[in-house]
Amino acid sequence: MALHPAGRPAPSAGVTPVAAGPSAVTSTPRDAVAARCVLSAASSLRLTLGDSTADLLSAHAVLPDGTVVLAVDAMSRTGGLLVAARGHTGAVRLDVTHLAPVAVRSRVRARLRILGTARRFDPAALDSCDPATVMSLLDLPPVALWAIAPDEVVLDRAADPVAMDLGAYRAARPDPIAVDEAAHLAHLTRCHRDVLDRLGALVDAAGATRIVPVALDAEGIVLRTERPDGHADTRLSFARPVTAGSGLAEALRTLLG
Repeated sequence: MALHPAGRPAPSAGVTPVAAGPSAVTSTPRDAVAARCVLSAASSLRLTLGDSTADLLSAHAVLPDGTVVLAVDAMSRTGGLLVAARGHTGAVRLDVTHLAPVAVRSRVRARLRILGTARRFDPAALDSCDPATVMSLLDLPPVALWAIAPDEVVLDRAADPVAMDLGAYRAARPDPIAVDEAAHLAHLTRCHRDVLDRLGALVDAAGATRIVPVALDAEGIVLRTERPDGHADTRLSFARPVTAGSGLAEALRTLLG
């Protein structure tokens, strides 16, 4: 596990800073799915305990109910702070920045903030985990595991921050395609350039210097048309939601048809 002390990040251009809970708008079930996707797809997150912050790399997993499991060395300063924060509602803050998985301008899609309560991870929680979750827990560094139960979840997508209904957040499941979006887009770009060229014919390409896929989920694909003076994103919706990666090729063929 790489653990690096860090200061609080300055907000990126184009993204509104996360507001306090009362000023955020109420969420929808789609927002809850988006929040779970951001968290499950992230390879890193920022942990804040009081005035101390640390970036955790490849050191978290997410349980089916949305609880975040952190792997933190008990002998480190951060581990000591977690011990001190144990059981205190909202004492732990987690921040995740969601980036487009391709090299384009304006990569920041969203920011997710979680205020939660830290407890020692209970191995009994494995009984309610699916095999993929169990494997993600086994892949964590071999140090102390902490369960962070969310008390407040706010999703900021460069518009009004959205305060999650915790029941909807816990019940939501990540989009089956979006979680592996980076791998799908890399494969599409590397091995199916002809498909991308045909998809590009479906969008307004006047004056475009490049057309690149920037987002993919169970319900569609987003193509970005880049021009010298800016860019535009166009969403192409699938005929029906894709439930597994094996159905993605068929969804793209149907879209082209």
